[in-house]
Amino acid sequence: MNNYKIYFAIICLLFAFGCSKKFEAEPLDRITGDLIFDPLDKNADYAKQFLNGTYLLLPDWYNRIDGSFLDAGTDDAVPSRIGTQAEFYRAGRISSTSLPDDVWSKNYMGIRRANLFLSKVDVVPTTAVLKTQFKAEARFLRAYFYFELVKRWGGVPLIGDKVFTINDDINVPRNTLDECYAYIVAELDAIKNSLLPYAISDGDWGRANIGAAMALKSRVLLYAASPLSNPTNNIQKWTLAAQAAADVKALGYTLVTDWVANFNATKNTEFIFIKQNALNTNIEINNGPIGYLQGVGLTSPSQNLVDAFLMLDGKAISDAGSTYDPNNPYLNRDPRLTATIMHNGKNWLGRPIETFEGGQDKPGGNRTQTRTGYYLRKFMGKFETSTTYTNQAHHVILLRYAEILLNHAEALNESGGAVADIVNNLVLIRRRAGILPGSNNLYGLSLTLSKDELRKIIQNERRIELAFEEHRTWDLRRWKLAEVELNKPVRGVQIIKNGTAFSYTYFNAANAVFDAKMYWYPIPQAEILANNKMVQNPGWSN
Repeated sequence: MNNYKIYFAIICLLFAFGCSKKFEAEPLDRITGDLIFDPLDKNADYAKQFLNGTYLLLPDWYNRIDGSFLDAGTDDAVPSRIGTQAEFYRAGRISSTSLPDDVWSKNYMGIRRANLFLSKVDVVPTTAVLKTQFKAEARFLRAYFYFELVKRWGGVPLIGDKVFTINDDINVPRNTLDECYAYIVAELDAIKNSLLPYAISDGDWGRANIGAAMALKSRVLLYAASPLSNPTNNIQKWTLAAQAAADVKALGYTLVTDWVANFNATKNTEFIFIKQNALNTNIEINNGPIGYLQGVGLTSPSQNLVDAFLMLDGKAISDAGSTYDPNNPYLNRDPRLTATIMHNGKNWLGRPIETFEGGQDKPGGNRTQTRTGYYLRKFMGKFETSTTYTNQAHHVILLRYAEILLNHAEALNESGGAVADIVNNLVLIRRRAGILPGSNNLYGLSLTLSKDELRKIIQNERRIELAFEEHRTWDLRRWKLAEVELNKPVRGVQIIKNGTAFSYTYFNAANAVFDAKMYWYPIPQAEILANNKMVQNPGWSN
């Protein structure tokens, strides 16, 4: 956290480029005060621009780790290029001086911006209602930034409303994990009713509203109740998490019917909180199969993930009575499989994808191409029958209703809730996905499932429904399953074409390494050196 002097300088640059006033001749201290938070700015234009700039520090997913998704550092995918940061991450090659997912500075920058806004905005002569809303948004963003830190590092320094200056020496100890969770939840409870309402106007999409605050609380309490943060399995924590999810459900969000189109929408009834992006074709170009114009194919989903997808009747491929055909492995599968992953034979841009050896999308040689026999499909527009890519909405969907249903199912199961209530959450997810209802109308589920059976089902449902949305990394950690799942090889498939038939051979595409100290990231060494009260996480040398 010492790098505030650096953050401060960066923030000053953000001011200079983010607003239209003339800053070049102004003293540094005035840039952080009078020129942004101006008593003459009756419309609060500059203050709002500053707050909007703070929203820009919210997380991104898309190809953010050296061209890869963070999920390419898990068992769900590998980067198609060898030697990337995501590859190092999955192989356990991280340290306090080398961490591919080091967002410490970025999130403390966001916290500082929020605090600066809160300390200065009162001088702006806008309405009391708008000022209250803007303050609540700043506090929401601050809570979000803190959670991004906590889920990676555990307890971190809580600095309240303090705005450190460029000359301050900052030596602040870490708060405990429970103190951090409690602070975030208290902030969200305090500001939720001052935010925009559940139903917001078109011009306010992307701004925090009451649903965003309540949904983030649901996520935070779920993490707080999970084994990594709750080693004694305090059931009350699960009960609180279940209630928080139920409270979000009562607001009126619903699942959209078209799972594929959900990820290219500008707004819908499932989105709770999004980070807006301009229309673009970046996802398609960066991740599309290489046999098509512009396709770079940077993400190679794993056979591990493919095998996690259900059959169309809701059975796992390994279940007794499953209709899985190893000679036709993509037939009669959960529709989310082909909506998430491009496999051999799937239609794309007017022709079948060829990921068999020597095919157009796996030609061999030195060119970057799939390492697993698969390409990413999720987040892309509907280009199955098109001839070229066109601009799409690729907003970062930070909170959506499907997650809340899964949060509710998990927390109910762990707190001893009724099986019917647990299953109902999963039924909503599976029905929208296109799973067949079955004779009992429970979409491959039953009301006689045990707690342990439901736990495994819920964990798998999260994996496939939320794939590549930056949940897998944290779910495996909070469940304390990373030592098991992230030490297994990441598998792929080699496909050989024999006339019109194909044969499938499965192989280990990459190894993975995870040990117990990796449940929490190492605190950046620069922070340890500059803050004499900062204590490193266990297992990581200073």
